[in-house]
Amino acid sequence: MRRDTPVPIVLDCDPGHDDAIALLLAAGDPAVDLLAITTVAGNQTVEKTTLNALRVCTVAGITDVPVAAGCARPLVRAPIVAGDVHGESGLDGPRFGEPRVRAVPEHAVELTRRVLTEHPEPVTLVPTGPLTNIALLLTRYPECASSIREIVLMGGSAGRGNRTPAAEFNILADPEAADIVFRSGLPVTMCGLDVTHQALATDEVVARLAALGTEPARMCVELIAFFADTYRRLWGFPCPPVHDPVAVARVADPSIVRCVDAHVVVELRGEYTRGATVVDLDGFPDRPVNARVAMELDSGRFWDRVIAAVERLGRRGPAA
Repeated sequence: MRRDTPVPIVLDCDPGHDDAIALLLAAGDPAVDLLAITTVAGNQTVEKTTLNALRVCTVAGITDVPVAAGCARPLVRAPIVAGDVHGESGLDGPRFGEPRVRAVPEHAVELTRRVLTEHPEPVTLVPTGPLTNIALLLTRYPECASSIREIVLMGGSAGRGNRTPAAEFNILADPEAADIVFRSGLPVTMCGLDVTHQALATDEVVARLAALGTEPARMCVELIAFFADTYRRLWGFPCPPVHDPVAVARVADPSIVRCVDAHVVVELRGEYTRGATVVDLDGFPDRPVNARVAMELDSGRFWDRVIAAVERLGRRGPAA
């Protein structure tokens, strides 16, 4: 069902190449009202992911959305980063100047709480990194739950993982936080590897972005080139999947992403399966539905939406 007004969201991210493209989609799609950008340790340290968010905002001219740094480590486990995938900076590939957008002096959890409290309608949370900030918000400020419309996250898998045979990176990076989110009782949509591996940045997609000729488009082309090399080298993909924008696209137009209802739990203790999302697709009667699980992507409409958002941002020009 389509809305007549944009969906208000907070994007919680750990840029990251695909997070950067998710950020552009969230800022440039008219169906989304981006209220805040929060960062978390994940693909790299929180200092680096925050810097990367500010770099992307600078290139895309996103100057009217507050950016706040969040948790520097998971709730329980030792931190892990994905430098082998995203490089030493977390956003290797493009050459960035000094960002001209600054972070606000407020913790991500406090900024999210303030946005939820002050906004006149419930807000959708879109986490595209580890779920540490979201779990901390829900445990520290449980009263905020009534102001959350839904949580649409990128993470998990109904099948194989990508960091271990069983676990996807975002969930493995903070399994305890993911467990809190899936057990929260809030509406949760999981956009995991089952659907994000369908969001392939093909040569045709890259050519369409390059043809725009703007700074945000050039940044996307350079990000995808680095990501493509990583995915060929590590996993043998002919072209790279851009995971995180799928969650934003699901919010902007739910019909782009087909979901099924399922019971999802996070494995916390398995010797070989810690961080796995165990998804019941068969409807066992003792396992009530607690999530929508994304299974199928309309990739043509998805890329049309991403490219249109990048084109709109290109008209703004970079931050002065």
